[in-house]
Amino acid sequence: MAPGTVAGTAGLDSKVTELIDPHKKWHNNRRLIVLNSWIFLLLITSSTNGFDGSMMNGLQSLPQWKLAFNDPDGAKLGLLGAIQNIGGFSALPFSPYITDTFGRRVAVFLGCVLMIIGAALQTASQTVEMFIGARFLLGFGLTFAANSAPLLVAELSYPTYRAPLTSMYNSMWYSGSIVAAWSTFGTFKINSSWSWRVPSLLQALPSLIQIGLIFICPESPRWLVSKGRNEEALKTLAYYHADGNDQDPLVQYEFEEIKAAIELDKANKNIGWLSLIKTSGNRKRLRVIAAIAFFSQWSGNGLISYYLTKVLDQLGITNPTTQLLINGLLQIWNLFWALSAAVFVERVGRRFLFITSTAGMLVWYILQTVGLAVFSNTGADAAAHATIAFIFLFYAFYDIAWSPLIVTYTVEILPYQIRAKGMTFFSFVISLTLIFNQYVNPIALKDLEWKYYIVYDVWLLVELIFVYFYIVETKGKTLEETAALFDGDDADKLANIASEAVHGQEREDTDSKEKVDLDGKSSQ
Repeated sequence: MAPGTVAGTAGLDSKVTELIDPHKKWHNNRRLIVLNSWIFLLLITSSTNGFDGSMMNGLQSLPQWKLAFNDPDGAKLGLLGAIQNIGGFSALPFSPYITDTFGRRVAVFLGCVLMIIGAALQTASQTVEMFIGARFLLGFGLTFAANSAPLLVAELSYPTYRAPLTSMYNSMWYSGSIVAAWSTFGTFKINSSWSWRVPSLLQALPSLIQIGLIFICPESPRWLVSKGRNEEALKTLAYYHADGNDQDPLVQYEFEEIKAAIELDKANKNIGWLSLIKTSGNRKRLRVIAAIAFFSQWSGNGLISYYLTKVLDQLGITNPTTQLLINGLLQIWNLFWALSAAVFVERVGRRFLFITSTAGMLVWYILQTVGLAVFSNTGADAAAHATIAFIFLFYAFYDIAWSPLIVTYTVEILPYQIRAKGMTFFSFVISLTLIFNQYVNPIALKDLEWKYYIVYDVWLLVELIFVYFYIVETKGKTLEETAALFDGDDADKLANIASEAVHGQEREDTDSKEKVDLDGKSSQ
């Protein structure tokens, strides 16, 4: 099998593109503006997650936080970093059932409630045990919201904007990290525990915004169809995708394709946990999802995302103000590159971005290793400054694929009936990887110093080989067609069913018009 192709589907073009109005843009259509505003509300779910990682980096530079919790190091620091993901891991068995049974919006709402409580407890913490418990609850709630929100983004979006908007979801991680980085920088000079309590309190802000608006947001048409609420699904598609016209060819195509995909999954018994490994197509999906989830956290980025302070300490940069400033600038840099890639994802394609990103990371991580080794042996400031530059360049390449695409790619290659469970599996792998990273990384950095980087150098080469051979291009297809790519002829079948429904309606309209014309002539 050639790299990046799936037998029987290479060259498949989406038939939906010919039905899209080329003049309808997000900025010149009132209902698309409203729809994208609701989607933005869902995108900020990722901000909460990003806030946490950057905040923990910032807190490690605050003398007030170190004093309050007895300057945690090694295993204790690892637990403080990992406990949020342990909480998230604990919620995984429940999240897909809430998402599929009660709807995407209910899952987001539940997650927000739990995260607000967690942030309040974290702000009020008097002991390190209370702080750890609060972070566990934050992670538990985040799983419900983070597993559901990207599904709703993908399932609501107008076809031409689905890929960029879904890619923006994970990119918004950095918007939260920017707020956290600069809030800890701004509160650094508060000579009390409020220097760390204020950033902890701000962590609840995205959830507070969402909890007040989530039930005004439209529900997923795909979830509505799966519950037999076809009329509501058609009305939602028509309202947001065709200015309320439920006979619009694009709406009819989407509606028929959604119904066909869900019925096909039911007929093939492509539901439940066992279905994830039952068919050849699903096993291919699982292999790719496990890989991108694992790679996204185990590409060396975990050292910087959660333990930048420790890395800077090894480079002789120990001034807290300087550390906080580097952290804040790095988050702005990351957001710029991640959002830029999200905008162009549908133009250049997923496969190109994954390969380019991984190759670039490999180059700049090797140079980071060299820079750290030189500084360790010589103490040269030039080596430390060069390593900082290499960190920024490494993240530029990381951000063009591994920030925007991991959620996008996972959501779009999964059929509806197993989409929530597949996302749970994706989160399961990420949680396991993060727990390992956050617990082991500070210990390994302390014991091995720059030599620990060599492990990631080798692993990045393995990642590059994998993405070259196994990442399938999904550019230019509907959500249903993309999901069917791994199932051979099902992609063609879905497109043909939807296309036939649309053209059949067009023939009926033509016949009716001709009949009216003939009747008119006869009466004359």
